[in-house]
Amino acid sequence: MPEAAATIGVDRTALRAGVGVTTVRCLAAVLCLLAWASAASAQPALGDQRLELAGGAVPVFATAEWNGGTVRRAVVVVHGHGRNAAGYFAALQRARTAAGVAALLIAPHFLAVSDPGGDDLLRWGSGSWMGGEPARSPSPVSAFDVLDALLARLSDRTRFPDLTDIVLVGHSAGAQLVQRYAAVGHGADTHLHVRYVVANPSSYLWFGPDRPDADGLPAPFVGTAACPDFNRWKYGLAGGLPPYVTDDPATLEARYVSRDVVYLLGAKDTDPNQRDLDRSCAGMAEGPYRLARGHAFLAMLRARHGELPTQVAHEVPGVAHQGARMLNSACGLAALFDTPGCD
Repeated sequence: MPEAAATIGVDRTALRAGVGVTTVRCLAAVLCLLAWASAASAQPALGDQRLELAGGAVPVFATAEWNGGTVRRAVVVVHGHGRNAAGYFAALQRARTAAGVAALLIAPHFLAVSDPGGDDLLRWGSGSWMGGEPARSPSPVSAFDVLDALLARLSDRTRFPDLTDIVLVGHSAGAQLVQRYAAVGHGADTHLHVRYVVANPSSYLWFGPDRPDADGLPAPFVGTAACPDFNRWKYGLAGGLPPYVTDDPATLEARYVSRDVVYLLGAKDTDPNQRDLDRSCAGMAEGPYRLARGHAFLAMLRARHGELPTQVAHEVPGVAHQGARMLNSACGLAALFDTPGCD
């Protein structure tokens, strides 16, 4: 922190001029308290509701219908790597207002070990929740298990007798979780219609060993020697799968292509150096930036399965890596609430 460094420099000069050690210690203590306050204020706010699982609980933000009601649609938004569930929930509320529809809104909160809250709250290693890895405490629950529990709650006819549609939407890291859950999720086969909205993920779960060539078209991957794990989880199904994933690759692929999936790609999400972009060799094998990775993934699906009648992709004009703008775009509103206006 430049300001802190400057202050310490002044203190040392003062000390050499004869100012007492106590003054320096007091100033250092103040700086420590300011740094602690800044770090505390950066920690994400916790949701005021709880989703209870057998191995722990997850805080959630939710609208008044959380405990039951007559709504016909529920929208679940998964936050990004920064775990700002409150911000995504607020953006989803604005989207509902713009759409002018009734819907239950839910934003689960996937906590890191360092986040505040009680010992009963599930916590993951940094970013591991987005790949479905087990939680670190209080029990090894996957984020996929959390989505299973949400779908089970929403499928309860005694609580939600009129509910017909569930939308799972994620942006950035949240989109990684939603995209993979569309393939591996155990709870997705419910009597309700489930849509998966995948917005600007940093990487995708690919099917098969191809990766995009220089033209963005699927081709045998040429970097295997330098990147031997390019097709292992969470980028592929050739190994390293988390304990939650139990089905074989063919079953998972067939399940995925049958899903109702909407891909929202920011037309300006083209920064190859964006702060949260996956720049591992396996991530870079999928393309140089998010927009290219989305188009390459879709090209692979079409090469393997032809037209995908249950899946559609939209480029969102003028939007880069901005979750709130993606959700509140015309195509975002159409994906979440079936409003018109997305061409």
